[in-house]
Amino acid sequence: MRGAGRGWLAAAALSLALGGCAALTSSTPSEPGAGPAPLARDPLAERHRQQAEALERDGQLRRAAEEWKIALAITPGDARAREALRALQARIDQAVAERLDEGRKALARGVQVEARRKFLAALALDPSNRAAFDALQSDTREVEFITHTVRAGDTLTALAQRYYGDRSRGEVIWETNQLPPNPRLAAGTTLKIPEIPGVPFVHPEARRPAPAVAAIPTPDVPRPGTTPGPAAPAAPPTKEEFTAEVNPLLAEAREALERSDYPDAIATVDKFLAGKPGDREGLTLKKQALYGQAKSQMDARQYPESIRSLNQLARLQPDYEDVPALLRQARTRIIEQHYTQGVRYYREEKLKEAIAEWRVVLEMDPGNTNARRNIDQAEKLLRGLEQRMKK
Repeated sequence: MRGAGRGWLAAAALSLALGGCAALTSSTPSEPGAGPAPLARDPLAERHRQQAEALERDGQLRRAAEEWKIALAITPGDARAREALRALQARIDQAVAERLDEGRKALARGVQVEARRKFLAALALDPSNRAAFDALQSDTREVEFITHTVRAGDTLTALAQRYYGDRSRGEVIWETNQLPPNPRLAAGTTLKIPEIPGVPFVHPEARRPAPAVAAIPTPDVPRPGTTPGPAAPAAPPTKEEFTAEVNPLLAEAREALERSDYPDAIATVDKFLAGKPGDREGLTLKKQALYGQAKSQMDARQYPESIRSLNQLARLQPDYEDVPALLRQARTRIIEQHYTQGVRYYREEKLKEAIAEWRVVLEMDPGNTNARRNIDQAEKLLRGLEQRMKK
């Protein structure tokens, strides 16, 4: 009798799974380009597939391509992975062509550093690209630069703001000095600050003074120092600017943000804001860190954690970037996770656990008719099984 009960339950589970999946896909948008998944997946290859997808979403196309190649090496017959790699390679080829075109246009404008940056970006995507290599070797020229001795608290974005008046130019300093990704600048080291044609230096120290011309003493041109009258004391024009230190906590938080260590950035900026709750720069930095953390958590499918980060950010600024849309997306993904987990439990004949998962769905989405119908069906099956067990 128990075997018959299991057969009845298995048939009902199959019906529920097919109906539930059809309803779920019709009520939620499908992922772009998603195709039918194979029935069985190698766990090792699946990890590389997930990593490839996350890297591709993050814009790290070359690394994503390497992960797809590893997945294909493990499961050569995976048509979905092969198609994903083909589409990704087309994206890389297009991005390389765009960087080359942008680099040539920068050369035409005389912006050498920008051109070099574009050609280097093309090589980062395709290290064997001959056109980008030749352009760097023959078309671009070395630019003049000044040296800067790194002080405690310096970051690339802060130096770009200091010398160019534009924080986004930090990448130019990074490329010129061939620094590693998300570098931590060590006090006492020297950096080259390149001159960008068309972007004048804004810091007094970087401005080249006009060459001094010694005056020949004549009766109407007295020797230096002999002019009668009190002389105004000459104060170094840059001293006051250089004595202003960057707050070490803010500098540390900014460096953590640049290396995508969002928990460290948030914890450090919170220490700073404890003493200056309304500081504008500190609040801006915290919002950037919370946003980056939420996006990273969503990429890792940590949807409850991403909702917590997004809620914190919404309390600071409800309309920050696309926070409302991200909250809706994360909420939808959590509902899908609990619904799918309920179906999985149902297939395993864990009816109570399945019901619990679908109740979570109803708590988050009271109008979800699929979850309500599945609960009703699972409860009927559960009562039927209990009655059969008593006989």
